Amino acid sequence: MELREILSRCDHTLLKPECTMQQIRDLCDEGIRYGCASVCIPPSHVAGAKRYVGARLPICTVIGFPNGYETSAIKAAEAKDAIANGAAEIDMVVNLGMVKDGCWDDVMRDILAVRDATAGHILKVIIETCLLTQDEKIKLCEIVSSSGADYIKTSTGFSTGGATREDVKLLRDNCGPHVKVKAAGGIATLQDAEDMIKLGADRLGTSRIVKLAIQLEKDAANAPAEAAPVETPAPEAEAPAAEEKPSEPQEY
Repeated sequence: MELREILSRCDHTLLKPECTMQQIRDLCDEGIRYGCASVCIPPSHVAGAKRYVGARLPICTVIGFPNGYETSAIKAAEAKDAIANGAAEIDMVVNLGMVKDGCWDDVMRDILAVRDATAGHILKVIIETCLLTQDEKIKLCEIVSSSGADYIKTSTGFSTGGATREDVKLLRDNCGPHVKVKAAGGIATLQDAEDMIKLGADRLGTSRIVKLAIQLEKDAANAPAEAAPVETPAPEAEAPAAEEKPSEPQEY
């Protein structure tokens, strides 16, 4: 599988609580340069990132993240605010307490509240597979398939584990064909990425694939002239020129 194809499925991600405006801009530059599906960033950075990239790259953000235990009304309000600020895609976390209690109607209502708030935009539902039993995963596949959400997503990357090959296959096998799968967390190598895609993942939540592409470019540039070049994707668009750091903080 070509690196370009893998990159086109990546939501290039930075969700660390301490991430700065400059780090988000750097992430956006990389997302544009390497043809990523989107950048996935914290809600407070959405407006600034949207001003920075304009229409060159979709902005994805997270709702009820990473624990999912906000009320449905709060999640819906967060989603509406994110969309107003320029987000094109929303990744929400299910209420895992409701899942563990078997309150499936409440789980559905929680998702529907965000689905109603995000009409016309892509909605991904994070189920945190590392905390679930096999039966709970299958039941959530059923619920997400009936909710109108666009994707089911394995993980936040902030819990006890990330995407596994087994879980990606299970989600693909048990969701309706209209629901896509996003694998996130722990995708460390190109082989990991390719395996996840082959097992049914349409999107990958990761920052490591772009980092690997950058390293491949550096290796190719430093290789002896007679060595065979390493194929890396051509930039799809010119990234914005580097700007001098402002003397005063910029507006978020």
